[in-house]
Amino acid sequence: MIEEIRIRDLGVITESTLPLGPGLSVVSGETGAGKTMVVTAVGLLLGNRADAGAVRSGAKSASAEATLALPAGHAALARALEAGAEIDEYDGGAQLILARTVGADGRSRAHVGGRSAPIGVLGELGESLVVVHGQSDQIRLKSAAAQREALDKFAAEAERGFGTRQAAYTDLYRRWQQARAELDALRTSSRERLREAESLTQALAEIDDADPQPGEDEALKAESLKLANVEGLRLAAQTAHEALIAEDYSESPDATTLVDEARRQLDSVADSDAELADTAKRVAEVGYLLADIARDLAGYIASLDSEGPDRLAEIEDRRGVLAVLVRKYAPSIDEVLAWADASRHRLDELSDDSGRIESLAAEVDAAETSLDALGAELTRDRRAAAAKLSKRVSDELAALAMPDAKLVIEIAPAGRGPHGADDITFLLRPHAGAAPRPLGKGASGGELSRVMLAIEVVLAAVDPVPTFVFDEVDSGVGGKAAVEIGRRLAMLAKHVQVLVVTHLPQVAAFADQHIVVTKHPVSKGAGFTSSDVRLLEPEERVVELARMLAGQEDSATAQAHARELLADARTPST
Repeated sequence: MIEEIRIRDLGVITESTLPLGPGLSVVSGETGAGKTMVVTAVGLLLGNRADAGAVRSGAKSASAEATLALPAGHAALARALEAGAEIDEYDGGAQLILARTVGADGRSRAHVGGRSAPIGVLGELGESLVVVHGQSDQIRLKSAAAQREALDKFAAEAERGFGTRQAAYTDLYRRWQQARAELDALRTSSRERLREAESLTQALAEIDDADPQPGEDEALKAESLKLANVEGLRLAAQTAHEALIAEDYSESPDATTLVDEARRQLDSVADSDAELADTAKRVAEVGYLLADIARDLAGYIASLDSEGPDRLAEIEDRRGVLAVLVRKYAPSIDEVLAWADASRHRLDELSDDSGRIESLAAEVDAAETSLDALGAELTRDRRAAAAKLSKRVSDELAALAMPDAKLVIEIAPAGRGPHGADDITFLLRPHAGAAPRPLGKGASGGELSRVMLAIEVVLAAVDPVPTFVFDEVDSGVGGKAAVEIGRRLAMLAKHVQVLVVTHLPQVAAFADQHIVVTKHPVSKGAGFTSSDVRLLEPEERVVELARMLAGQEDSATAQAHARELLADARTPST
C-alpha cells in the first residue's frame, strides 16, 4: 500500500505531504482547491503522460513522490530490482520509493528506489500496485485478457474444481503446442532432413573407410619430421655414441673409459676414506648410466637404418588421406572422430522420422480431444460464474443510483487458446432497453467510476490490487445513493487500500483517514492561488463535514448533522 505521497509545485499545491494508511482515505476541499492534483500526482507515479501545464505557475518543475510498503516477494519488488532500485527490507516486507519530476519545459524524469529509470518502468510497476478510476483514466478491466483473468479468479471461488480444471487445461495446452510444433517441423522439413541424412551417410562412410585413429595425425607428423631429417639424426647419434664408447683404434679417450679410470682410482683408496668410497659408488653409477645411453644410441642408429624412404612415402600418403578428413569435417583427427560420433547419433534421429511422426500425430490428436473436453468444462463453469458475477455487480449498481444498469458478460466460442476456447467480454447496459456496450463507452465519468466500484467491490476478495484511487465516483448523486457509495468504498477498503476524491459528506463520513486540501487567498503581487494538504483530527473532521453539508462549518446544526453522519457510518448496515 501507499504509506505517503509528497507533492511539490503541482497545480496549486506548493508543497504538501499526504500520510495514508490502510483502509479508506478521502480527500475533500473547496472547488478549485486542487483535490484532483492528488489523482494527478498518483497518475504521474504510475507513468502517465506528463503535462507541463500541471507545473505550478512560476515554478521550474513539479514533483510527486510516494513511499510504498509491500509484502516480501511482491512482483513489483522484483521488477524494481531489475531496474536497479535500492529497496529497504524489513521483517515480512519491503519499502519502495517512486518519484517523478516534470519540468516547466515538459521534460520528465522518473526514479525507482532512488535510481533513475525509464518512465515505462513506472507504468509496469503501477499495473500491480495501483488502480485509478476517474474522469480520463484507463479502466483496469479494459482488455479482454484482464476481463478473462478477473472472471477466472471469480470462477475459482464460485465454481468448485474450476481452478484444478484450468490448471490441467493450461498444462495440456502447453504440451499440445510443443508436440504440434515438433510435428509441423518434422513434416515441413522432411526433404531437408532427408538430404541431411544422405549427406551424413556419405561423410561417415568416408571416415569409416579411412579408419583414422585417435592422435594419428600428430603421431604421423612427428614421424615424418624424423624421417625427413634422418641423416642429421644419424650423424648426431653416431658422434654421441663414439664420445661415450670409442672404437678400439680411436686415439681419443671416450667418456666411459675416463669414468672407469676415475672409478678405479677412487676404489684404490676407498678403504682409507668413507667419503671417497661413497664418491666411487656414485662414479660407478655414472658409468652404468653412460653404458645404458650408449646402448640406446646404438639401437636408435640401427632403427634409422631400417626406416628408409619407403616408410616416409607411406607416411606422407597416409597424412594426405587424413588431411582430406580434417579439411572437410574438423580441425584435427580427434575432433573428426568426435564429429563422427555426434553425426551417428543425429543420423539415428533422422532415420526414425517416420515413426516419430506417427507417434506425434497420435499424441496431438489425443491432446486435442482432451483439450476440447476440458475446454467445454471451463466454458460451462465460466457461464455459471458469469451469471453470478453479473447479478452481484448489477445489484451493487442498483444501490449506487444506477437501478436499471446491468453488467453483461458475453462468452463467445473461440478456437483453442492457452486459457480455454472462450472470448470473454464485459459489457454495460446503462438502462433498460439499451444495447450493452463495452466498458468505458456510453457512460459518464461518474457513472463509469460507479460501475468500476461495483465490479471492484465484488472482485475485491479474489482479484485484489494493493491500492485503488477513485475520482468522480460520487458525481451526479446524493442522498441515499451517496451513503451507499460510501458504504461500498468502505467494504472495498476492508480488502485493499482505497483513496477517494469526493465532495460528498455522506462518502467522506466512512473514511478511516480524512485529508483536506485548503486553498489560500491570493497573495498580493503573487498572481496565483496556492493550496496545502493536511490530515484532519477527529474534531476537524466534524467541521469539514459541516462545510461540505451546508457551507457553514461553524453552524451548530451543520456540525450536529456531521456527527450524525459519522455515527451512522460507524453503524454496521443491516
